Amino acid sequence: MSLPVLVAIVAVGISLAVAAVHFTGGSRRASISSEDEALQRFLLDFPAEKAAAVRLTSDGKAAFISLHGSGTGIVGVIGDKFLTRIVSSRDIKRLTLAGNKVSIRFRDFTWPGGEFVFAEPSAAREVAEALDPSLNSATGKA
Repeated sequence: MSLPVLVAIVAVGISLAVAAVHFTGGSRRASISSEDEALQRFLLDFPAEKAAAVRLTSDGKAAFISLHGSGTGIVGVIGDKFLTRIVSSRDIKRLTLAGNKVSIRFRDFTWPGGEFVFAEPSAAREVAEALDPSLNSATGKA
């Protein structure tokens, strides 16, 4: 078999494999469609926690859950999976608040954080203050 024919066969085979993964749902991305869905997902991993309020980001990629006691629950979307964790102010390396956007950098290298945009600036402020109670209106934690 000649080299060009072999290359063509391999290219077609790889293309068919990628297409099969895509059309069977392998490239689908998860999202959080409601506060109840976020809470149910969080309670799968932390069934003993008691939630007070849930705040969703505008894009449905994260939810922040106020917990009775210490900490804030987070449900984040990574690809087609969900990441859940409980964080407190000591887990935050840097937090800034600008309008309806909260930028968070965690001390944990497994999930560095990100920028979370909320529909309302009040929701962003509530999340930022829950994660950093000393946050004032002008600046975030440096």
